[in-house]
Formats: sequence, structure tokens, C-alpha cells
Amino acid sequence: MRCPLETREDREILVAYSSRALHAPDTELLEAHLQSCAACREFVRGQQVVWEALDGWQAPAVPADFDRSVYARIGEQVSWWQRMRGRMLVYRALPVTAVAALLLVGVLLERPAPPRVAPQPATTTAQVEGLQPDQVVRALDEMEVLDQFNRLIKPDSSESKM
Repeated sequence: MRCPLETREDREILVAYSSRALHAPDTELLEAHLQSCAACREFVRGQQVVWEALDGWQAPAVPADFDRSVYARIGEQVSWWQRMRGRMLVYRALPVTAVAALLLVGVLLERPAPPRVAPQPATTTAQVEGLQPDQVVRALDEMEVLDQFNRLIKPDSSESKM
């Protein structure tokens, strides 16, 4: 048996083996190969960590009114200028924020550095992050703002030809 790591199609055999979806005759051949190939054993170990993490992952609960709130926000006809004007208020506070940041840096520079701690050996773990519904809604808002801004900057080519 040639090493499955040589081609992409054969790598899928390793993934199927790791997910316990490989048929018995192929499993026996692959297990024989794994005894002699350290690279494939390492690949399978990494895949098994991923599958164990996926088995333990629980999807976050979605609020009952999620669809309604998303469609309501999509339906709002607020121009990109109105949204940007609201964000401009933040920039008015920028000088005050900059001064506060400089003061904080000055205070931190006066403090002695904490003692260094020896780094701990890395352990192989898989972390799975989930998106919260409000993150999705905010992303949709930002995408809409960028789309409207892009349309103002680059008018459709059909309009510019007229």
C-alpha cells in the first residue's frame, strides 16, 4: 500500500478511518500501513482529536425570536450615511480616549515588570468557538453598510455607459 499522505484523494481515506467511516477491508489494510508509517499515525491522531472535539461540541441555543429580529433588521431602511453619522460620534471622543490611553501607558511603564514564568509544554487540544446570534446580526449590518458604500463609490458599469 502506498502512503495515503501522497495524494489528496488518499488523504480522505485517513479522514474516513479517523471518523470510523471506513469499510472493514480497507480498515485492515490501513491499520497495517499505520504500523509502519509514523507520518500517517500522526495525521490520524490529529484527526481523532478533531473528531473527539466535534463529538463533545454543543451548538449554542438560538433565541426563539432570532429569525424575526434578523428579518426586522434587514427590513430597516437606514442609509449607510445615517449609520456612519452615528459612528462619527465615537470619533469626537477620540482625543479624550487618546489622552487616557497615554496616561495609562505612562502608569504601566512606571510599574516594575512581573517576574517571568517558564513556558508550559503545549498540549494537543482542539477548541471550538461558536458564533452568537447577535454577532451574526452585526455582521449582516456591517456587510450592508459596506455594500451601500461600494455602490456609491463605484456606480454600476451600465449606468456609467449611458
